[in-house]
Amino acid sequence: MCVALPGIVKKVADDKKTAEVDFSGNVVNAAAGLIDVNEGDHVLVHAGCIIEKVKADEAEELRELFEELEAIGM
Repeated sequence: MCVALPGIVKKVADDKKTAEVDFSGNVVNAAAGLIDVNEGDHVLVHAGCIIEKVKADEAEELRELFEELEAIGM
């Protein structure tokens, strides 16, 4: 099963090919060449690539779901 994680774009590189994405305090670089993103965008990241922009409420629902799954040990 493949899972894309929700995060928030904190900074976009000048060349727009990478972006810093915050996953609940863990900031990582992700490839941004597939989707045009801006600071503050909520995105889904899979295998180090931003694959989709999502609405803030959708991203929050996903974060809550992942927290619930983690709490039950999945």
